[in-house]
Amino acid sequence: MRTYFLKNCWYAFLLLPAACSGPAPKPSSLEFKKIPVTYPYTRKDTSVSDAYFGTPIKDPYRWLEDDQSAETKDWVQKENLVTFGYLSQIPFRDSIKKRLEQIWNFEKYGTPFKKAGKYYFFKNDGLQNQSVLYGQDQLEAAPKVVLDPNTFSADGTSSLQEYAFSADGRYLAYGISKGGSDWRTIQVKDLQSGQMLEDRIEWAKFSGIAWAGNGFYYTRYPEPKAGGKLTAANQNSAIYYHQLGMLQGSDQLVFSDKKHPDHYFNAGTTDDERFLLLVSSESTSGNTLAFKDLSKKQDGFTPVYTRFDHDFSVVDNLGDDLLVLTNHQAPNQRLILVNTTEPAEANWKTLVPEDSSDVLQAAVLCGDKIVCSYLHNAAGALRVFDVQGNLLKDIALPEIGTVTAVEGEKGDPQAFYSFQSFLRPSTTYTLDMNTLESKVFKAPKLDFNPEAFTTEQVWYTSKDGTRVPMFITRKKNITYDGQNPTLLYGYGGFNVSVTPGFSATRAALLENNGIYVVANIRGGGEFGEKWHKAGTKCQKQNVFDDFIGAAEYLIDKKYTSPARLAIEGGSNGGLLVGACMTQRPELFGVCFPRVGVLDMLRYHRFTIGYAWAVDYGRSDNKEEFECLIRYSPLHRIQDTAYPATLITTADHDDRVVPAHSFKFAAALQEHQKGESPVLIRIETSAGHGAGKPTSKLLEEAADMLSFMLYQMKVAPVY
Repeated sequence: MRTYFLKNCWYAFLLLPAACSGPAPKPSSLEFKKIPVTYPYTRKDTSVSDAYFGTPIKDPYRWLEDDQSAETKDWVQKENLVTFGYLSQIPFRDSIKKRLEQIWNFEKYGTPFKKAGKYYFFKNDGLQNQSVLYGQDQLEAAPKVVLDPNTFSADGTSSLQEYAFSADGRYLAYGISKGGSDWRTIQVKDLQSGQMLEDRIEWAKFSGIAWAGNGFYYTRYPEPKAGGKLTAANQNSAIYYHQLGMLQGSDQLVFSDKKHPDHYFNAGTTDDERFLLLVSSESTSGNTLAFKDLSKKQDGFTPVYTRFDHDFSVVDNLGDDLLVLTNHQAPNQRLILVNTTEPAEANWKTLVPEDSSDVLQAAVLCGDKIVCSYLHNAAGALRVFDVQGNLLKDIALPEIGTVTAVEGEKGDPQAFYSFQSFLRPSTTYTLDMNTLESKVFKAPKLDFNPEAFTTEQVWYTSKDGTRVPMFITRKKNITYDGQNPTLLYGYGGFNVSVTPGFSATRAALLENNGIYVVANIRGGGEFGEKWHKAGTKCQKQNVFDDFIGAAEYLIDKKYTSPARLAIEGGSNGGLLVGACMTQRPELFGVCFPRVGVLDMLRYHRFTIGYAWAVDYGRSDNKEEFECLIRYSPLHRIQDTAYPATLITTADHDDRVVPAHSFKFAAALQEHQKGESPVLIRIETSAGHGAGKPTSKLLEEAADMLSFMLYQMKVAPVY
C-alpha cells in the first residue's frame, strides 16, 4: 500500500546570472583576500511591536513578511546581487563546481517495485534535473520510459511528487509541484495508450493518491485568496473522491471537519482496495485512525483510535485484520493487528513487539512474510518475520548505513531493498522471500574512492549528562591537529531520524581533507518517542545543548577548531543552526541556516506552521512563550561578532516561508560587529527542497562549499 502522510519535519523576482569566475589558481599561489561587502539598505519600522503577556516585542522588519510587495521584491533583488557578487569572487568556486559535477554524474537507480505484473523504477542518468520513471515486463527486458518529469517544465523546476497506479496497472495518477511549492496539480496518464487524460485536480496539498475502483481519493484545501498562495494558513483540509472522466467540480466530498479547521486529513486504501483508511492530524506527530470497508454498504467510518497522542500507520491488511505500525504503549514502535469486526483497543493483538533498544521504523508485506526496518544506534538494521510475528532472520548489511526503501508484494517471491552509507551511494539488493538470501541488483559506479575514508561512531556527553552519538566520516590517516575543515550537521526535531546517507557535496569536502559529522541529537527519532519528546517545547534547549556539545567534543579532541568548524541544518535544522550561532557565536567559523524556522513567535501564522506546535509550543501560551523567547534566533540577535553566515531560502517555499530568513538576515546584518560576511542566498523558482532540479542543487552546493573553504582559508586540492 502506498500512502503519503505529512512529516515535517518543506514569484520570480529576477533571474540572476550564475556565479562565474576565471580559472582557479593553483593552491600554492592562492591568496585569501578579504572580499568587501556592502549590505543593502533595509528599512526599519520601529513602530511595529506586539505585547506578549505584558512583554513588548519589537518586530521592525515585519514588512518583509509580505513577499508580494514591491519593496520586498526590491530588497530580495539587491540582497541576491550582493550575495552572488561575493560568491563569484571566490577564485576556486568554478573548480569546486566542476568536481561536484564529476562526482554527481553517475547513474542513480531507485528501488524497483511491481504493479499489476510489471516492474517499475526511477533512474537519473547522472545530471538530469529530475529522475525518470521506467517500466519493464520482466527484469531482463529493455526498460521503457513511462513518465519523464523533465518534460514538465523547460528549466526543470516542476517535479513529480506523489504517484499511484490503478489496481490493473492501466492508469498512473501523479502530483506535480511547480517551483518547489507544496501545492500539487494531480494528472492521470493512460499507460495503455500513452495518452494523458483530461482529468485535472487543483489545490491538492499534503495529499496521498489512493485508488479505489475507477478513481482515487485525495486531499485538497480551498483555493487561496489572491496573493496568499504561498503564505496564507492552510485550513479546512478535506478528502474527496475523483472518478475518472469527471470534472473536479463533481468530485465527491468524503470527509471534512468544519469545527476543526486546523486539522488535516489523509486517505489511503489497502492493496486489495477493500479498506479505505482515514487519518487525521493536528500536528506533525500523533494521529487518529478510522476505516471503511468498501466491500460493504457502510456510510460512516469506524474509529480505531480517536486521540492525537500516538502515531498509527497502516501497513496493509491480512484478511479482516489491519496490520498497523504504532508507538501506542511502545515508544520504540510495535506491529499490531486490528480486527475490523472488533476494532476496540481491548481486542488489539501485538504481532511484533517493541524492541527495548532498537526503533522499528517501517514494515512491508513481502511474499508471505513481513520485512521490518529498524534503527540500531541511529544506523539501519533489517529483520524478517513470518505473519505470526516470529523472527526468521536478521539480514546482514554491508556497513554502517541506512536501508532507504523496501519494496515487495504479498504473494510475490522476490523483494527489493536499497542501502546507502556516508561513503557509498544507494545500492539496490534483491531479497529472495523463500530463502531470505540477498544479492546486489544495481550498484552505482562513480568517480570517488570510498576506500580512502572511514566512518566512526562516537558518543559524547551533553550538558545535562545525556550520552549522545554522532557519526564522523573522515580520511583514514587524518591528523588530529585542530586544522581540519569540518562540517557538523544536525536536525533534532519532529521525531525525524538523521541516518547515514551519501552526498556528492560531502564527498568533495572529504577529498579536501575535510570531516563530515552528523550528530544524532534529541528531538529526533533515532531512539524512539522518548528521545523525541526530550527535545520538544520547553525542553527544546536540550537540542541546542546536544549540538553545542558535539562541537565542543570535536574541538576538544582536535578534530578541528572553532575557525574551521562549520554547522549546517535545514528547516527545523535551520532553527538549530540559528539558535546555536546566536547562543555561542564564538564556537563556530561558518554557519549555514537553510530554509530555517527562525521567528519562533510568529511561525504558526503561516501556511502549515500551526501544525508544528506539538514540537515548539506557541507564543499565545504564556509558559511556552517564555520558553520560545529564550531561544528564538531572530530575537536573540544582538551587537556582537557573528560567524561567517550564508543563509539560504527560496521564493516558493510555502512550508517555512522565506520571511523567516529575510528578517533574520536583515537583523544579523544590522548587528554584525565582526568582519565575517553575513549573506542571504534566495533561490528563485524553488521551494523547501523537495523536487529541486539537479542544476540548482549543484549551484547551491558549489556556493556553500566554496564559501566554507574560503572563510576557513583552505585551498582546495583541485
